[in-house]
Amino acid sequence: MATTTKSKATKKKNTDRRVESVRFAVTSTFNNTIVTASDLATGQVLDWTSSGRAGFKGTKKGTPYAATSATKTLIDTVMNSYKPEIFYVDVSGAGNGRDAALRAIAAAGIKIAKIQDTTRLPHNGCRAKKARRA
Repeated sequence: MATTTKSKATKKKNTDRRVESVRFAVTSTFNNTIVTASDLATGQVLDWTSSGRAGFKGTKKGTPYAATSATKTLIDTVMNSYKPEIFYVDVSGAGNGRDAALRAIAAAGIKIAKIQDTTRLPHNGCRAKKARRA
């Protein structure tokens, strides 16, 4: 019995459409920085990048320089593909890359409508772990 395999046709990304406003979500941890660009109206992710995707490995992924270079590559691809006019920025996390990513966005010379910090903070939620013995 010979079985035939069906090949799935891969769908090409629609990069020809124009987007008016884009939301950049910068998630910065101590080990990595992830930047996501999405359409503000629909919420559809246009593109994303991270420090690891930009070519950094190990502890270098958490550095501000890695976050800056990753953000610059994302800005270039979004500006060339979708040509947005207005940008909204959401920053979350406590890593070193959050300020560096903001500086890279501001240095690109794009119009930023709003910068918002969406880092989650506990309001005395879970009980803390007991202290270590000395």
